[in-house]
Amino acid sequence: MDTSLLMAQAAESSEPEVDFMIHGLFSYELFGQTVWITTSHVCILIVLLILIGFAIAANITMKHAKEIPGGFQNIIELIVEMLDGMVKSSMGKNAASFANYVGTIFLFILLSNISGILGLRPPTADYGTTFALAIMTFSIITFQKFKHQHVKGVLKGLCDPWVFWAPINLIGDLAVPVSMSLRLFANVLSGVVIETLVYTLLAKIAYFWPAALHVYFDLFSGAIQTYVFCMLTMNYVNQAIEDGEY
Repeated sequence: MDTSLLMAQAAESSEPEVDFMIHGLFSYELFGQTVWITTSHVCILIVLLILIGFAIAANITMKHAKEIPGGFQNIIELIVEMLDGMVKSSMGKNAASFANYVGTIFLFILLSNISGILGLRPPTADYGTTFALAIMTFSIITFQKFKHQHVKGVLKGLCDPWVFWAPINLIGDLAVPVSMSLRLFANVLSGVVIETLVYTLLAKIAYFWPAALHVYFDLFSGAIQTYVFCMLTMNYVNQAIEDGEY
C-alpha cells in the first residue's frame, strides 16, 4: 500500500473527534415516520424535573410559610418578587395577566441556558426548543391582537400605511417567532460550540481556565439571553393590547 496513504489514514485516526453531545438514543415509528429520542429530549426532561421538583417544594414550603421567612422561603419570595417586579415594570397594568407565563418561561430558559455547568447540553441549543417557545409567545401575541383589536383592527394594522403594504407587514409579523427563536438558539449554540472545541482540541491544557468560559457563556450570556427573550415577549404582547386601546 502507498506510504502516503498509510500516513494520511494514521493522521485521520489520531484526530480528536468533536462531540457536540447530540446522539440518538432510540427511535420509534409514528404515523409511518421514524421519530428519534435524542440527548436533547433527555436534557429537556431533566430541566423540567428540576423545575417541577422546585415547584412542589416551594408549594409545600409556602403552605407552611412563617411570618418571619428564613432559608428556602426567603429564596422563593425573592424569586417571585424579582419576576413580578420585572413583569410589572415592563407591562404595567397588564402584568397580572401574564406574570405566570413570563415567570415560567424565564425559569425554564434560564435553567436550560445554565445547565451546561451541570454537564448537560443546554436544551436551548436545539432549535426545536427555542422555536417551540417562540411559537407559544407568537400564539399569545396573535390572540391578544384579535381580542383587543378585533378583525377590523388587525386588518387595518396590516394595511398601514397603504393597502399594498399588507404583504410586507404580514411577513414582518410572521418573522417575530423566527427572529426570537434564532436569537436565543444562535447565542446558546455558539457557546456550546466554542466550549466543545476547547475541550476537544485543547484537551491537554483545558484545566481550570475553561471555567471562565462557562461563567461567560453559561451564566452571563445565558442570563442575558433569558432576559432578552422575556422582554421581547412582554413588549410584543403589550403592544398588541395597547394598539387595540387607541
